Amino acid sequence: MMARGTFITFEGIDGAGKTTHLDWFRQQLEEKIAPGGHHVVMTREPGGTALGETLRGILLNQPMDLETEALLMFAARREHLAQVIEPALARGDWVLSDRFSDATFAYQGGGRGLPRDKLEALERWVQGGFHPDLTVLFDVPTETASDRRSAARAPDKFESESDAFFERTRAEYLRRAAESPERFVIVDSTRPIDAIRERLKDVIAGL
Repeated sequence: MMARGTFITFEGIDGAGKTTHLDWFRQQLEEKIAPGGHHVVMTREPGGTALGETLRGILLNQPMDLETEALLMFAARREHLAQVIEPALARGDWVLSDRFSDATFAYQGGGRGLPRDKLEALERWVQGGFHPDLTVLFDVPTETASDRRSAARAPDKFESESDAFFERTRAEYLRRAAESPERFVIVDSTRPIDAIRERLKDVIAGL
C-alpha cells in the first residue's frame, strides 16, 4: 500500500511574511522527496479549485454577514479537500497550503468574534478529524505587519482591518499553537529572511 503523503500549512496574519517563503520552501521540499518519486502540490485558501477561487474573490472583496463568511470559507475548504488535498495525499504526494482551517479560527473567530463552538461544528462536519501534519506559523507584532501591509498592493477587505482586529487574530493563532504544540512550529518573522530560511531548513530536516 502506498504511504500517505504529508500536509503542511503556512499561517500568519496579513503582513507576517509567510508568502515570501512559500515557493522557496516548496523547492526545498521537492529536493528532499524527489528520490521517492513524489511531488509537492502547492495550493492556497480560500481557493485551490475553480470553485474555491471564485469564492475567494467574493470572500476577499464583498461585505457579508459573519456567519455567511464562515460558511463560505468551509464550503471552499470542502471542495479543496475533495478535489486537491485528499487525492494528492492518497497518491503519496506532499501538499503545501497557504492557509487552512487555522486561518478561519483566527480571522472569523479571533478577529471577527464568531463563537468557537460554531467553527468547531463546521470543522467536524467538513474535515472530520483531518488536520495538517505540520503548521508553520509566521508570527510578527501587529505594528510590524501593519507597516508591511501599507507598503504592499491595494488591500482586500481583510488587509484593510484595524490593528485591533489583527491583534485578536494573532492572539487566536498563538492560542491554537499553544493548544497543539506537536503540530505547530512558530517562526519569528521579524528576523532577516536568511535567518528565517535557516530555521525553515531545520524544520524540513526534521520531516
